[in-house]
Amino acid sequence: ILLFDAHKLEISDEFSEAIGALKGNEDKLRVVLNKADMVGTQQLMRVYGALMWSLGKVFGTPEVLRVYIGSFWSEPLLVPDNRKLFELEEEDLFADIQNLPRNAALRKLNDLVKRARLVRVHAHIISYLKQEMPSVFRKDNKKKHLIHELPVIFSKIQLQHNISAGDFPDCAKMQEQLMAHDFTKFKSLKPNLMAALDELLSSDIAKLMPLLRQEELEAGDQPGVQGGAFLGGRAGPFTEGDPFAEENGEEREEDEDWVVTKDKPKYDEIFYTGQSPR
Repeated sequence: ILLFDAHKLEISDEFSEAIGALKGNEDKLRVVLNKADMVGTQQLMRVYGALMWSLGKVFGTPEVLRVYIGSFWSEPLLVPDNRKLFELEEEDLFADIQNLPRNAALRKLNDLVKRARLVRVHAHIISYLKQEMPSVFRKDNKKKHLIHELPVIFSKIQLQHNISAGDFPDCAKMQEQLMAHDFTKFKSLKPNLMAALDELLSSDIAKLMPLLRQEELEAGDQPGVQGGAFLGGRAGPFTEGDPFAEENGEEREEDEDWVVTKDKPKYDEIFYTGQSPR
């Protein structure tokens, strides 16, 4: 969970490096715009837009990250204009967290697909480099030439085998790693293994999706994460003991009122009769 304050949106160099280390795991990140009750509605819109712009520069992904807006503490809101929005966003965030175990299987399946596509691309790259190497002379020069022309090789393989550009590894990083390898020892492409890999991507993965759907239906409405801060409600731990909070647009039940409620009649009698306690 990446936390940003509504009055302090700067992404420092250290924070940017930490986000960069999480590259490839964007689907596991949750962005929270905290302390949003410190600004009004109009200013909050500007802050939200500025945060999305900053995140777009850091992540560099075409997908827009979901940003949860709220004020995650148990004190009264400083600017209560957006109370309903904060409550809905808070419920969405904690529902998302509670459903993490349900989504774990789907994330693993997505990772499997990514790895399978990467394996297919690597097989084509290694096979191409193997074929281009001379059998006897000028091996070192040819190796340097192939490494230098790796972006062109990527384009050729992409067009020849109809592979998405997003499936290819980082070109600069692979150029650096290839320097330490002997291309003559690379293995040639094995058609039977590539056929099995294509079968996995085109057919086997599709057969697993109904099983995930069935598992979701069997789970029903029961949340995956229970106990602790999630015990007793969907709104999360930040409304615990907060007399100003509301659940689902309605006031809390009487059994969730302040602890002094049970003694209130006694002290009301003292107050209205003017008698001092003995």
